[in-house]
Amino acid sequence: MQKLTKWLAIALFASMLSACGYNDFQAKDEATKAAWGEVVNQYQRRADLIPNLVNTVKGYASHERETLEAVTKARAAATSFQITPEVLNDPQSLAKFQQLQGELSSALSRLMAISENYPQLKADTSFRDLQSQLEGTENRITVARQRYIAAVQDYNVLARSFPTNLTAKVFGYPVKPSFTVENEKAISAPPKVEFGK
Repeated sequence: MQKLTKWLAIALFASMLSACGYNDFQAKDEATKAAWGEVVNQYQRRADLIPNLVNTVKGYASHERETLEAVTKARAAATSFQITPEVLNDPQSLAKFQQLQGELSSALSRLMAISENYPQLKADTSFRDLQSQLEGTENRITVARQRYIAAVQDYNVLARSFPTNLTAKVFGYPVKPSFTVENEKAISAPPKVEFGK
């Protein structure tokens, strides 16, 4: 009889955990980690393409040293940032990660822009292949980020909804930060339109 009571108590406790959303938190937390892993993989893929791209450009445009160095430094800064699970829960760390990746994107844009000045570089098969791979990777980054944002949104809805918000507080499941638009304030401001007098 005592064993039966013990098993009933365990079953009741397990069903209470399920009903309060504990298992949902486990699933959604793992989904955000998996989505984040894909974001990191795509950023790493981009970082891996950069040395070959820089070397190819250097062969045709060696006097563009400043731009090449900017790309190399931005890549070094972006890849040296330690990506840990804590990044997912720390808004400042996530913002720093996003800033470093944005700086790398900006440096790469400048590098691609200078290629317009070098017809031989644009005609180089290696350069065109790397450029195509980079464009594909940028698209993959966008998709991975969108999936991560959706996973965080699902998790945060659970963390903020009643009664699962109580479970979040009891078991320490804080709301997760997500990617933001870099110039969010500028985008939200209405455009200024001035007509000639």
